[in-house]
Amino acid sequence: MKRIPEPELMEDPEQALAYARADFSEPHQMFMDCLARRFPDLTPHRVLDLGCGTADITLRFGRAYPSCELTGVDGAEAMLALGREAVKRSGMEGRIKLITGRLPGAPLPLQGFDTVISNSLLHHLADPMTLWEAVKAHARPRAAVFVMDLLRPETRARVKSLVEANAGGEPEILKRDFFNSLLAAYRPQEIAAQLKRARLPFRVEIVSDRHLAVSGFIS
Repeated sequence: MKRIPEPELMEDPEQALAYARADFSEPHQMFMDCLARRFPDLTPHRVLDLGCGTADITLRFGRAYPSCELTGVDGAEAMLALGREAVKRSGMEGRIKLITGRLPGAPLPLQGFDTVISNSLLHHLADPMTLWEAVKAHARPRAAVFVMDLLRPETRARVKSLVEANAGGEPEILKRDFFNSLLAAYRPQEIAAQLKRARLPFRVEIVSDRHLAVSGFIS
């Protein structure tokens, strides 16, 4: 099934609120569990979350690694506004900074981060190389990188099945976005080609019926 791109940013306040209210605990905890398995000895200090959205994973990371400082960046102010509220409620305002910015060109320090994470950003980007170039630009040598994203199914029938199985009880706006995101996602071999072009020696693996993960160290 051919990939069908979708808009880069979630700028609709109604859309952002629907995401903030939705229960993403299962995939977001899976993100953290997969990261911990891939990097069992991780001791992060300065962490960058690319495409942090409402900052749920940013907060989960902060709780899991209480000695680190995190910077989250996202281009959708509607999502970040809800993220800032969540950070304030968490009591981690001194450790988490959320920045409005689009890649490339977001106001971030170069090569300042020993850990770079990203969840469900890749399939939104008009040019997937934007993510990999940002990783190289903002990560220190030997930085740990962990990226999770959706996995594009082989058929539209499978897309519909996954939406009903995993978002059947969610509002229509979320089911629509999930459907479109699955159509916009990449296959493992497509990401492997992107990594080869970017000269990044990362591993690509399927981690669920609808997710894949990319991980490795900056050389």
